[in-house]
Amino acid sequence: MALTSLLVPTYRQMLGSLSAWLDKAQAQRQAPDADALLSARLAPDMFPLATQIRFACVQAWEGAYRLRGRDFPPIVQAMLDEGRAAGERPGTMAAAQGRIADTLAMLDGLAADALDMDTDAPIAHDLPNGMIFDLTAQGYARDWTLPQFYFHIMTAYALLRSTGVPLGKGDYVAHLLPSLRAGTMPGH
Repeated sequence: MALTSLLVPTYRQMLGSLSAWLDKAQAQRQAPDADALLSARLAPDMFPLATQIRFACVQAWEGAYRLRGRDFPPIVQAMLDEGRAAGERPGTMAAAQGRIADTLAMLDGLAADALDMDTDAPIAHDLPNGMIFDLTAQGYARDWTLPQFYFHIMTAYALLRSTGVPLGKGDYVAHLLPSLRAGTMPGH
């Protein structure tokens, strides 16, 4: 499978779901109560919801740029900074939705084969703490960017559920509903 057809639809579907979950949270709680959700944490040593949203977006940006061998645009550093500071400055739901919209717009701007490269091409993935992972393009997609992306998406889902936002499995897999065979929905 080509990396573009694996990564871009995955990022788009799940970021679209994340945006819908935030809409659901806002519909349940008006500002500033909805904005207060951005400070929610699953554990005291975990980043809050605001960070999970930004870091999910960062994974999509980094994947799209790293696999093309391009330097990250300034928005990536801005989201990292916002995410790291979110414990003190979580921001607003509108700002979080803006970061998702920016990320979706970037994904929409990619060519249909933008990330298609030799899957064995070397990717050096360096972390801020000095660690460097030597991966192939396929290994980076499979073992780093997708798991990291889903970690932040699932943590956001769990945070919203734990604060009482009425989310269920249907909200998580909403992108699959167009593929549901007619007449197979339980209870219908």
